[in-house]
Amino acid sequence: MPATAPQRSVALVTLGCVRNEVDSSELAGRLESAGWLLVDDAADADVAVVNTCGFVEAAKKDSVDALLEASDLKEGGADGTSRTQAVVAVGCMAERYGTELAESLPEADAVLGFDSYADLSSHLGKILDGERPASHVPRDRRTLLPISPTARHDSAVVTPGHGDANHGDLPDGVAPASGPPVVRRRLDGRPWAPLKLASGCDRRCTFCAIPAFRGSYLSRRPADVLAEARWLAAQGVREIFLVSENSTSYGKDLGDIRLLETLLPELAAVEGVERVRVSYLQPAEVRPGLLETMAQTPGVAAYFDLSFQHSAPAVLRRMRRFGGTADFLALLDRVRALAPAAGIRSNVIVGFPGETEADLEELTGFLEAARMDVVGVFGYSDEDGTEAAGFDGKLDDEEVAARLGHVTALVEELNHQRAEERVGEHVVVLVEEDDGAAVGRAEHQGPDVDGVTQLTGVHAVGQLVPAVVTETEGVDLVASPR
Repeated sequence: MPATAPQRSVALVTLGCVRNEVDSSELAGRLESAGWLLVDDAADADVAVVNTCGFVEAAKKDSVDALLEASDLKEGGADGTSRTQAVVAVGCMAERYGTELAESLPEADAVLGFDSYADLSSHLGKILDGERPASHVPRDRRTLLPISPTARHDSAVVTPGHGDANHGDLPDGVAPASGPPVVRRRLDGRPWAPLKLASGCDRRCTFCAIPAFRGSYLSRRPADVLAEARWLAAQGVREIFLVSENSTSYGKDLGDIRLLETLLPELAAVEGVERVRVSYLQPAEVRPGLLETMAQTPGVAAYFDLSFQHSAPAVLRRMRRFGGTADFLALLDRVRALAPAAGIRSNVIVGFPGETEADLEELTGFLEAARMDVVGVFGYSDEDGTEAAGFDGKLDDEEVAARLGHVTALVEELNHQRAEERVGEHVVVLVEEDDGAAVGRAEHQGPDVDGVTQLTGVHAVGQLVPAVVTETEGVDLVASPR
């Protein structure tokens, strides 16, 4: 009898946002269902698959560093103990730069785009057998789907997170036995999980390259989202974190722009799910009905991740965005009228081409009046292929850095003040770790980027603990169970 070939192994290294985490869980599900052994450490894997981020320069550098680090493991690594034979780049940076990345980084054995995801197992097998597949050739993915949003669901274009219905038999722990067409394997044991609501974006912000490599907007069907939520709940997930490039557009390509208002109560009613959180809301698209649903539906977090980016109307118009200080403050007033303790976060860009001292002053005045829980501050830099890269009125690097430092310092103080305002509030904390001190998140705190709440006492991971805030440590809170 011929000897059985040893099972080939793969490690997924994920960089960037939670949307990439969802994509990695899909790749993990596809590979495991194709017979691959999933391992945590790249040094223990035959192939290291690096799911790259291509959003901003710092993220791209981190992706290149991760690829180089994985490549160093080949041929046994420095201590001779690594089994890594190949390194493969996938994800946003691979999709965005493709052949250019491959030429500049020969240490990667392959650079594969989104179109390769459905057949990634075959590609990895061929690479281990000594073949080197052609590198992905980048293209503007906005051109692949019909212009009309309602015609997009008939397209055969590969969209990460949307999958196909033809799986065959799947291993235990891989979704789904039936239900959503996306194959998925959880890669961690956290009590919360991201769930992809939609992919792509139809907006044309002048500073953003994401639509060009993520494509046009495509909603997942509600039945698929609900089925995946049920599967996640069966895996022990207590909080569902809905992710997309623009959640407020959900349903427009399915013929119902108010579909999210219908879906949220259904998700909150899934057995085992205690909290549903929505990410990335476009202020110009926020509807009164959506505000009411998010603020008043039991089980839906009163959490508003609002993408303001700036508040000076002149800067926003150059960004090809809408609104301004007065509009944004009015929106925040409506949120707090419905849910006084709501969590509110945003991101802003400083030093955008043409930004004047008066524009910067308007932004800082807005931030002082807005009283948001967390604000991410980014200094403008040109992104390949964006309209803003060709704008006049560019500020020099030193001025951008100075403005970035000024606004960052202001935001840190404002966010600390907002945290102090929460002392005495009653919160419910989802425990995420307990290594002698329980740490988790209250309803107003999103995963990874909004601070945490430390609880006194010992509590099990996954438990939701009613507590009262007693003190602060920056944006982090300390609370005592009640």
